[in-house]
Amino acid sequence: DDGCYIVSQRIADNRETLMTENLYASPSPENDPVALKAGSKSWPLHLLWIVPVGCLVIALMLPCQRRVREAGKRTQCKNNLKQIGLALHNYHDTYGAFPPAYTVDADGKRLHSWRTLILPYLDQAPLYDKIDFSKPWDDPVNAEAAKTQLHAYHCPSAPGSSTNTSYVVVVGANTCFPGTDSRAISDITDGASNTIMVVEVDSENSVHWMSPMDVEEQFVLSVGPKSKVSHTGGLHVLLADGYARFVSYGLAQKVRHALMTINAADTIGDF
Repeated sequence: DDGCYIVSQRIADNRETLMTENLYASPSPENDPVALKAGSKSWPLHLLWIVPVGCLVIALMLPCQRRVREAGKRTQCKNNLKQIGLALHNYHDTYGAFPPAYTVDADGKRLHSWRTLILPYLDQAPLYDKIDFSKPWDDPVNAEAAKTQLHAYHCPSAPGSSTNTSYVVVVGANTCFPGTDSRAISDITDGASNTIMVVEVDSENSVHWMSPMDVEEQFVLSVGPKSKVSHTGGLHVLLADGYARFVSYGLAQKVRHALMTINAADTIGDF
């Protein structure tokens, strides 16, 4: 009886094995040396398409990143002009007029720029106090101040030294900055929103921020696609109402001239 029981038990165990295992199934990769060998050689093949696709994605992303960076720099440039506009208006509130384009000595020699005069209104009072206004801006006594870099005066996209400024006023008899004379906001009868105070310049017209040099009307009239400006398609301007905006190269000459005059009764319209 015991022998019969052992035989029957073995038959039952074999039947269970046959029912639970697929004798025709392929060996699993983990246990199949042939599969392991083939798999170990397949991964370099994947690189043949992974690497080019990755390079293509990076190549497509780079121009986008450059555009994003340039957009950020353009925004910062515009914000610089807004700060300058606020400083000019705070100066006006204190003195009843905007600063002159430059100061002069007894002999009429230019000493300092309007950019130096508004320093206290750009949170730069300590720097302002270091400057000897009786001496020219480039006199050795003012050398320490001249070394100072002011981000508010330099477009982040502009080449060259950060002590140079990207922002100048238009100097002329019928502009906001006639020279040593000062203009009040009430003098701008053409409308503060239709009159330019400050313009962004190209690298060739950039000067040290302390320099009492700016541009004349001809610069605004002549700037175009061949000018070495910092932004594609145009430049920033600051209007007399403190509003900064971007204007394109396509702006008509008549409109450009009208924007620079303060009391010519020009018709400008949209620009």
